Amino acid sequence: VDEAAFKHLVKAQVKARVAVVVPVGTTGESPTLDYEEHIQLIERPVEFAAGKIKVSAGTGGNSTSEAIYLTQGAEDVGADATLQVAPYYNKPTPEGLFQHFRAVAKGTKLPVILYSIPGRCGIEISVQTTRRLTAECANIVAIKEAGGNADRVSQLRAALGDGFTILSGDDSLTLPFMSVGADGVVSVASNIIPREVAQMVRAFASGKITEA
Repeated sequence: VDEAAFKHLVKAQVKARVAVVVPVGTTGESPTLDYEEHIQLIERPVEFAAGKIKVSAGTGGNSTSEAIYLTQGAEDVGADATLQVAPYYNKPTPEGLFQHFRAVAKGTKLPVILYSIPGRCGIEISVQTTRRLTAECANIVAIKEAGGNADRVSQLRAALGDGFTILSGDDSLTLPFMSVGADGVVSVASNIIPREVAQMVRAFASGKITEA
């Protein structure tokens, strides 16, 4: 792990006034890390950010016990929230998804961000399943929506109300998604242009549509 480069990257996000960093999300090398490295790559940005921005740890997986283990590890090292991708490859049923995410949420005090990306996982987290989960688990508070469909954002917003956070999972769809109810983006481009991404989201959220 190149800690010097990692620290530089996190500090750049802090300086650009990004709201949250997401270490070991699914973009990058997270699937190839061992458990010790995975937790290390959550602990370090907690240290580097020094409370100036939040840290949401990617601790999802296709094994429920692994996701719980990594999430509890993230909580122990000071993460502020957890990003939970839909189990990939095994393609669970809607009931299977409900039981998986429910078990993870019950195993932590952290706020949980669901992550629906059917192009990678072969399944989506349905609006109905998301609604069931939020009714059952008070700490399931957001979803990263990477299905490429603005209609889904509208449906999620209608079903879950204004208190639930919806985040675009695709940089190029951030503004279209925000126009129908999303709150922001979990950005890949922010690794290169964090200030521009943060300014775009803040401008749109404050009604400065042309500027955004």
